[in-house]
Amino acid sequence: MTNHLVNHNIDGVSFSLKEHMDFSWLQQLGRVFHVFDQQDSGNICFGIENTGEKWFVKFAGAMTENYNGDPQDAINRLKSAVPLYYDLQHPALIKIKDHFEVESGYAVIYEWFDGVCLHPHWSYPPPAKYTDPNLPYYKYKQLSVHDRLQSLEVIFRFHVFVEEMNYAAIDFYDGSILYSFLQKQTRICDIDLYQKKPFINKMGRLWGSSRFMSPEEFLLGAEIDSVTNVFNMGAAAFALLGGERDRSFSKWEAGKELYDMASKAVCDDRSDRYQSVKEFYEAWTDKNSGSQD
Repeated sequence: MTNHLVNHNIDGVSFSLKEHMDFSWLQQLGRVFHVFDQQDSGNICFGIENTGEKWFVKFAGAMTENYNGDPQDAINRLKSAVPLYYDLQHPALIKIKDHFEVESGYAVIYEWFDGVCLHPHWSYPPPAKYTDPNLPYYKYKQLSVHDRLQSLEVIFRFHVFVEEMNYAAIDFYDGSILYSFLQKQTRICDIDLYQKKPFINKMGRLWGSSRFMSPEEFLLGAEIDSVTNVFNMGAAAFALLGGERDRSFSKWEAGKELYDMASKAVCDDRSDRYQSVKEFYEAWTDKNSGSQD
Protein backbone atom coordinates (compact mmCIF):
# COMPACT_ATOMS: atom_id res chain seq x y z
CA MET A 1 0.00 0.00 0.00
CA THR A 2 1.24 3.46 -0.87
CA ASN A 3 -0.03 6.56 0.87
CA HIS A 4 1.24 9.06 -1.63
CA LEU A 5 1.67 8.70 -5.37
CA VAL A 6 2.95 11.27 -7.83
CA ASN A 7 1.03 11.47 -11.09
CA HIS A 8 3.00 11.74 -14.33
CA ASN A 9 1.72 12.48 -17.80
CA ILE A 10 3.64 11.92 -21.03
CA ASP A 11 2.03 12.55 -24.41
CA GLY A 12 -1.38 12.40 -22.78
CA VAL A 13 -0.73 9.03 -21.10
CA SER A 14 -0.96 9.12 -17.30
CA PHE A 15 0.78 6.90 -14.75
CA SER A 16 1.76 7.08 -11.09
CA LEU A 17 5.02 6.61 -9.21
CA LYS A 18 6.04 6.95 -5.57
CA GLU A 19 8.15 9.97 -6.45
CA HIS A 20 8.65 12.45 -9.26
CA MET A 21 10.99 11.40 -12.06
CA ASP A 22 12.14 13.16 -15.21
CA PHE A 23 11.30 11.15 -18.32
CA SER A 24 12.14 13.86 -20.84
CA TRP A 25 14.72 11.49 -22.39
CA LEU A 26 11.82 9.50 -23.82
CA GLN A 27 10.95 12.36 -26.18
CA GLN A 28 13.96 11.66 -28.40
CA LEU A 29 12.70 8.08 -28.89
CA GLY A 30 9.21 9.04 -30.05
CA ARG A 31 5.65 9.37 -28.79
CA VAL A 32 4.51 7.40 -25.75
CA PHE A 33 1.24 5.61 -26.50
CA HIS A 34 1.10 3.19 -23.56
CA VAL A 35 2.61 2.81 -20.09
CA PHE A 36 2.92 -0.42 -18.08
CA ASP A 37 3.39 0.83 -14.52
CA GLN A 38 1.88 -1.90 -12.31
CA GLN A 39 4.66 -4.50 -12.32
CA ASP A 40 6.32 -5.41 -9.02
CA SER A 41 9.75 -5.96 -10.63
CA GLY A 42 11.00 -2.40 -10.24
CA ASN A 43 10.64 -1.78 -13.97
CA ILE A 44 8.28 0.56 -15.76
CA CYS A 45 7.67 -0.02 -19.47
CA PHE A 46 6.58 2.22 -22.31
CA GLY A 47 5.11 1.69 -25.75
CA ILE A 48 6.80 4.20 -28.07
CA GLU A 49 5.89 5.09 -31.65
CA ASN A 50 8.16 6.92 -34.08
CA THR A 51 7.40 7.42 -37.78
CA GLY A 52 5.28 4.30 -37.97
CA GLU A 53 7.61 2.05 -35.98
CA LYS A 54 6.81 0.86 -32.47
CA TRP A 55 9.18 0.00 -29.66
CA PHE A 56 8.86 -1.46 -26.18
CA VAL A 57 11.06 0.38 -23.67
CA LYS A 58 11.81 -1.19 -20.30
CA PHE A 59 13.25 1.18 -17.69
CA ALA A 60 14.67 0.48 -14.22
CA GLY A 61 15.35 3.18 -11.66
CA ALA A 62 11.84 4.45 -10.91
CA MET A 63 9.98 3.85 -7.66
CA THR A 64 6.92 2.14 -9.11
CA GLU A 65 3.79 1.74 -7.03
CA ASN A 66 4.13 -2.02 -6.50
CA TYR A 67 7.91 -2.24 -6.06
CA ASN A 68 9.22 -2.16 -2.51
CA GLY A 69 12.90 -2.79 -3.18
CA ASP A 70 15.93 -0.64 -3.93
CA PRO A 71 15.80 0.94 -7.43
CA GLN A 72 19.53 0.23 -7.79
CA ASP A 73 18.81 -3.50 -7.47
CA ALA A 74 16.28 -3.23 -10.29
CA ILE A 75 18.85 -1.35 -12.39
CA ASN A 76 21.46 -4.06 -11.76
CA ARG A 77 19.00 -6.83 -12.68
CA LEU A 78 18.01 -5.10 -15.91
CA LYS A 79 21.63 -4.51 -16.91
CA SER A 80 22.56 -8.13 -16.21
CA ALA A 81 19.62 -9.32 -18.32
CA VAL A 82 20.79 -7.54 -21.48
CA PRO A 83 23.31 -10.23 -22.56
CA LEU A 84 20.59 -12.88 -22.32
CA TYR A 85 18.62 -11.30 -25.16
CA TYR A 86 21.73 -11.32 -27.36
CA ASP A 87 22.86 -14.84 -26.39
CA LEU A 88 19.35 -16.27 -26.81
CA GLN A 89 18.28 -14.43 -29.97
CA HIS A 90 15.60 -16.58 -31.57
CA PRO A 91 12.51 -16.05 -33.74
CA ALA A 92 10.33 -16.82 -30.70
CA LEU A 93 11.97 -14.21 -28.46
CA ILE A 94 11.19 -10.51 -28.56
CA LYS A 95 14.18 -8.81 -30.18
CA ILE A 96 16.44 -6.42 -28.30
CA LYS A 97 17.41 -3.28 -30.24
CA ASP A 98 19.37 -1.05 -27.86
CA HIS A 99 20.23 -0.40 -24.22
CA PHE A 100 21.73 2.59 -22.46
CA GLU A 101 22.12 4.49 -19.23
CA VAL A 102 20.15 7.61 -18.53
CA GLU A 103 20.76 9.96 -15.65
CA SER A 104 18.16 8.31 -13.43
CA GLY A 105 18.47 4.66 -14.41
CA TYR A 106 18.80 2.19 -17.25
CA ALA A 107 16.71 1.59 -20.37
CA VAL A 108 16.41 -1.33 -22.78
CA ILE A 109 14.60 -1.07 -26.12
CA TYR A 110 12.91 -4.04 -27.78
CA GLU A 111 10.95 -4.42 -30.98
CA TRP A 112 7.23 -4.07 -30.30
CA PHE A 113 5.14 -7.22 -30.70
CA ASP A 114 1.47 -6.52 -31.24
CA GLY A 115 0.18 -9.20 -28.89
CA VAL A 116 -1.15 -9.51 -25.35
CA CYS A 117 0.33 -11.05 -22.24
CA LEU A 118 -1.55 -14.19 -21.19
CA HIS A 119 -1.18 -13.37 -17.49
CA PRO A 120 -1.35 -9.59 -16.97
CA HIS A 121 -1.90 -10.05 -13.24
CA TRP A 122 -1.23 -6.37 -12.51
CA SER A 123 -4.29 -5.42 -14.59
CA TYR A 124 -6.56 -8.43 -14.41
CA PRO A 125 -5.90 -10.57 -11.34
CA PRO A 126 -7.64 -13.92 -10.83
CA PRO A 127 -10.41 -14.94 -10.90
CA ALA A 128 -11.23 -12.51 -13.75
CA LYS A 129 -8.37 -14.07 -15.76
CA TYR A 130 -10.37 -17.30 -15.99
CA THR A 131 -13.91 -15.95 -16.32
CA ASP A 132 -13.91 -12.62 -18.19
CA PRO A 133 -14.45 -13.17 -21.94
CA ASN A 134 -12.56 -9.94 -22.69
CA LEU A 135 -9.33 -11.03 -21.02
CA PRO A 136 -6.37 -12.61 -22.86
CA TYR A 137 -6.14 -15.95 -21.05
CA TYR A 138 -9.86 -16.62 -21.32
CA LYS A 139 -9.81 -15.72 -25.03
CA TYR A 140 -6.74 -17.90 -25.56
CA LYS A 141 -8.46 -20.90 -23.97
CA GLN A 142 -11.29 -20.49 -26.51
CA LEU A 143 -8.85 -21.05 -29.39
CA SER A 144 -8.89 -24.42 -31.10
CA VAL A 145 -6.66 -27.12 -29.65
CA HIS A 146 -4.73 -27.01 -32.93
CA ASP A 147 -3.94 -23.31 -32.52
CA ARG A 148 -2.86 -23.80 -28.91
CA LEU A 149 -0.68 -26.77 -29.86
CA GLN A 150 1.03 -24.57 -32.44
CA SER A 151 1.55 -21.93 -29.76
CA LEU A 152 3.07 -24.50 -27.40
CA GLU A 153 5.32 -25.66 -30.22
CA VAL A 154 6.89 -22.19 -30.31
CA ILE A 155 7.42 -22.24 -26.54
CA PHE A 156 8.94 -25.73 -26.56
CA ARG A 157 11.24 -25.03 -29.52
CA PHE A 158 12.58 -21.92 -27.86
CA HIS A 159 13.35 -23.80 -24.66
CA VAL A 160 15.11 -26.57 -26.56
CA PHE A 161 17.32 -23.77 -27.89
CA VAL A 162 17.75 -22.32 -24.37
CA GLU A 163 18.91 -25.77 -23.26
CA GLU A 164 21.33 -26.06 -26.19
CA MET A 165 22.78 -22.67 -25.23
CA ASN A 166 23.41 -24.03 -21.73
CA TYR A 167 20.88 -21.84 -19.91
CA ALA A 168 18.20 -22.67 -17.38
CA ALA A 169 14.84 -20.96 -17.76
CA ILE A 170 14.10 -19.25 -14.44
CA ASP A 171 10.77 -17.49 -13.80
CA PHE A 172 9.12 -18.72 -16.98
CA TYR A 173 5.32 -18.67 -16.69
CA ASP A 174 2.29 -17.52 -18.68
CA GLY A 175 3.23 -13.91 -17.91
CA SER A 176 6.22 -14.57 -20.19
CA ILE A 177 3.95 -15.51 -23.11
CA LEU A 178 2.64 -12.96 -25.60
CA TYR A 179 0.00 -13.94 -28.14
CA SER A 180 -1.33 -12.12 -31.20
CA PHE A 181 -4.90 -13.22 -31.86
CA LEU A 182 -4.82 -11.40 -35.20
CA GLN A 183 -1.68 -13.05 -36.52
CA LYS A 184 -1.94 -16.27 -34.47
CA GLN A 185 1.65 -15.79 -33.34
CA THR A 186 3.36 -16.50 -30.04
CA ARG A 187 6.38 -14.73 -28.58
CA ILE A 188 8.40 -15.13 -25.39
CA CYS A 189 9.21 -12.04 -23.36
CA ASP A 190 10.84 -11.29 -20.01
CA ILE A 191 13.66 -13.85 -19.83
CA ASP A 192 15.50 -11.49 -17.48
CA LEU A 193 16.16 -14.14 -14.80
CA TYR A 194 17.31 -17.01 -17.04
CA GLN A 195 20.66 -18.28 -15.78
CA LYS A 196 23.75 -19.88 -17.25
CA LYS A 197 24.18 -23.47 -16.08
CA PRO A 198 25.23 -24.87 -13.72
CA PHE A 199 22.83 -22.92 -11.52
CA ILE A 200 22.22 -23.74 -7.86
CA ASN A 201 19.16 -22.60 -5.92
CA LYS A 202 20.58 -20.29 -3.24
CA MET A 203 17.25 -18.70 -2.30
CA GLY A 204 14.98 -21.54 -1.19
CA ARG A 205 11.89 -20.34 -3.02
CA LEU A 206 13.17 -19.08 -6.35
CA TRP A 207 11.58 -16.32 -8.40
CA GLY A 208 8.54 -17.44 -10.33
CA SER A 209 4.91 -18.48 -10.30
CA SER A 210 4.24 -21.53 -8.14
CA ARG A 211 1.83 -22.71 -10.85
CA PHE A 212 4.85 -23.45 -13.06
CA MET A 213 7.55 -24.31 -10.52
CA SER A 214 9.12 -27.69 -9.81
CA PRO A 215 9.84 -28.98 -6.28
CA GLU A 216 13.56 -28.18 -6.65
CA GLU A 217 12.73 -24.53 -7.25
CA PHE A 218 11.67 -24.41 -3.60
CA LEU A 219 14.69 -26.37 -2.32
CA LEU A 220 17.79 -24.58 -1.08
CA GLY A 221 20.92 -26.03 -2.66
CA ALA A 222 19.11 -27.85 -5.47
CA GLU A 223 20.50 -27.80 -8.98
CA ILE A 224 18.23 -26.06 -11.48
CA ASP A 225 18.75 -27.58 -14.89
CA SER A 226 17.16 -29.12 -17.99
CA VAL A 227 15.13 -31.58 -15.91
CA THR A 228 13.72 -28.59 -14.02
CA ASN A 229 12.78 -26.97 -17.32
CA VAL A 230 11.03 -30.16 -18.43
CA PHE A 231 8.72 -29.60 -15.47
CA ASN A 232 8.20 -25.95 -16.50
CA MET A 233 7.26 -27.03 -20.05
CA GLY A 234 4.85 -29.65 -18.72
CA ALA A 235 3.27 -27.03 -16.48
CA ALA A 236 2.93 -24.75 -19.51
CA ALA A 237 1.11 -27.53 -21.36
CA PHE A 238 -1.35 -27.91 -18.49
CA ALA A 239 -1.84 -24.13 -18.34
CA LEU A 240 -2.62 -23.82 -22.05
CA LEU A 241 -4.34 -27.14 -22.76
CA GLY A 242 -5.65 -28.27 -19.39
CA GLY A 243 -6.76 -27.15 -15.98
CA GLU A 244 -3.55 -25.37 -14.95
CA ARG A 245 -3.09 -26.46 -11.32
CA ASP A 246 -5.79 -29.10 -11.77
CA ARG A 247 -3.83 -31.63 -13.80
CA SER A 248 -6.60 -34.19 -14.04
CA PHE A 249 -7.40 -35.78 -17.39
CA SER A 250 -10.96 -34.46 -17.19
CA LYS A 251 -9.62 -30.91 -17.67
CA TRP A 252 -7.27 -31.87 -20.52
CA GLU A 253 -8.22 -31.09 -24.12
CA ALA A 254 -5.51 -32.65 -26.28
CA GLY A 255 -5.83 -36.43 -26.06
CA LYS A 256 -4.51 -39.16 -23.79
CA GLU A 257 -1.04 -39.56 -25.30
CA LEU A 258 -0.09 -35.90 -24.91
CA TYR A 259 -1.70 -35.90 -21.45
CA ASP A 260 0.54 -38.76 -20.39
CA MET A 261 3.60 -36.87 -21.65
CA ALA A 262 2.67 -33.67 -19.86
CA SER A 263 2.02 -35.69 -16.69
CA LYS A 264 5.43 -37.37 -16.95
CA ALA A 265 7.05 -33.95 -17.40
CA VAL A 266 5.57 -32.65 -14.12
CA CYS A 267 6.48 -35.61 -11.92
CA ASP A 268 7.70 -34.47 -8.52
CA ASP A 269 10.50 -37.05 -8.71
CA ARG A 270 13.10 -35.72 -11.13
CA SER A 271 14.14 -39.23 -12.17
CA ASP A 272 10.61 -39.92 -13.44
CA ARG A 273 10.60 -36.94 -15.81
CA TYR A 274 12.06 -36.65 -19.27
CA GLN A 275 15.73 -35.90 -18.74
CA SER A 276 15.98 -32.99 -21.17
CA VAL A 277 13.67 -30.51 -22.84
CA LYS A 278 14.85 -31.90 -26.20
CA GLU A 279 13.80 -35.43 -25.21
CA PHE A 280 10.40 -34.17 -24.08
CA TYR A 281 9.93 -32.05 -27.21
CA GLU A 282 10.88 -34.88 -29.59
CA ALA A 283 8.49 -37.30 -27.89
CA TRP A 284 5.73 -34.67 -27.92
CA THR A 285 6.31 -33.82 -31.58
CA ASP A 286 6.29 -37.47 -32.56
CA LYS A 287 2.87 -38.02 -30.98
CA ASN A 288 1.50 -34.61 -31.93
CA SER A 289 2.37 -34.89 -35.62
CA GLY A 290 -0.86 -36.73 -36.32
CA SER A 291 -3.07 -35.01 -33.76
CA GLN A 292 -6.13 -33.04 -34.77
CA ASP A 293 -8.71 -30.86 -33.04
